[in-house]
Amino acid sequence: MTQVWQEPWFPWAVGIAIGVPVLLIVLTELLGVLTRRRKAAAKPVRLLRNYVIPVAAVFALLVFASRQSNEWTWVRIVGTLLGFLVILLVLSAFNVALFANAQEGSWRDRIPSIFVDLARLALILVGLAILFSWVWGADVGGLIAALGVTSIVIGLALQNAVGSVISGLLLLFEQPFKLGDWLDTGSVRGRVVEVNWRAVHIDTGNGIQIVPNASLADSSFTNLSQPVGAFTASVGVKFSTDDPPDDVLRLLREVASGLPMLEKGDSPTASYEGNAAYSVTIPVTGPAAAGDATALFRAWLWYAARRRGLALDGDSTDPIATPERLKKAVVAIAPTLHARETDYDAILASCILERYGPGETVQAAGVVPDAIRFLVEGGVHLAVPTNDGLITFQRLDSGDFIGQTALTREIAVASAIADGTTLVLRMPLATIDQLVRTKPRLAQEIGKSIENKHRQASAALAEAGVVRGTIGR
Repeated sequence: MTQVWQEPWFPWAVGIAIGVPVLLIVLTELLGVLTRRRKAAAKPVRLLRNYVIPVAAVFALLVFASRQSNEWTWVRIVGTLLGFLVILLVLSAFNVALFANAQEGSWRDRIPSIFVDLARLALILVGLAILFSWVWGADVGGLIAALGVTSIVIGLALQNAVGSVISGLLLLFEQPFKLGDWLDTGSVRGRVVEVNWRAVHIDTGNGIQIVPNASLADSSFTNLSQPVGAFTASVGVKFSTDDPPDDVLRLLREVASGLPMLEKGDSPTASYEGNAAYSVTIPVTGPAAAGDATALFRAWLWYAARRRGLALDGDSTDPIATPERLKKAVVAIAPTLHARETDYDAILASCILERYGPGETVQAAGVVPDAIRFLVEGGVHLAVPTNDGLITFQRLDSGDFIGQTALTREIAVASAIADGTTLVLRMPLATIDQLVRTKPRLAQEIGKSIENKHRQASAALAEAGVVRGTIGR
């Protein structure tokens, strides 16, 4: 009698009984390591451990250990299932190898997921066709031919719709823009808010414009957000031919340099184009800020040109530059200066009224003020510039004054920024020096005001956690 271990099925049975549990233990440990490290390879390893190995073990038992015929139905069923799982395992492994660790910007990173899904579906169908032909002996040639003819008929009937979808897929693959980018197609200008197979949705500010992918693919357009960096807004302005170009160019650069939308590290430029026409280029943080930057620049330029006596658009007149308005302002601040009527003539002869627009810097930090400015109408807030932005610590209203360090020839530690349309009386240093010499009490009050602002600025910096050396300049 033949011994059990001499039977042909015995080595297969022992190998499966010992090898499969050991292999499953090894794969379980490997899967745990890959899962903890969040590796993409965990997915094919899980598929191999949970499905492929157990089904392969059953198939080996049926075919090799039990010596069942390949023609037996259950052998074919298990073989078909095993073949399908192997196809899925191979596709999953290829997906991990090709796309899981794709470098940003490479073709593997740019390829749309729909392309990968379609290729995977096609390979699965081909693999199943081969599998059924091999295991079940099925004739799949006729089925493939019928599907090919059907695909051609459907493609001809839906060529317009399919063309738009293909254009969308090509746009997704090429990625000439992404969500949030600003596009200019010639007829549409706005921000991309959605991209699908059929169309691109562009927010124009007045609604959402739907642009078919086929239209974008067949024509040229400009991606205003590329290359990455500052976006430039151009502004054209005109002055009088009597205004010196150097003075106008200096004014244009100064006004543009104060815009909050300005890109850090970049500086605006201005050029003279002749016939009193000027062009200003402003580097801003992006296309979305261009419109606001242009509007604010024009508004600030109106105030700044009148403070300098330059004729923006050929007009230099200022409605507030009247003797009556100036005298009224002097009378209003006289108590602050401890001034008498005998002092009015000297003050009126040297002082002028200045008007600032909302958000304009009335007094810049980091420089020695050239005058003291008394608030007549409106108000300002004092802020210390740091590397992380401005830190506001005090607000001033009508009757207060700024630029006190002009008297001590010290650098101003804070900027004074107009909260709204603000009217100030500008008193030059010579006039304030003369008043201080005759009014010691005024000098004491100015000194106390300087100390108070330094103390408040230091407290605001300490509360914000700003340490020495991080104050912006």
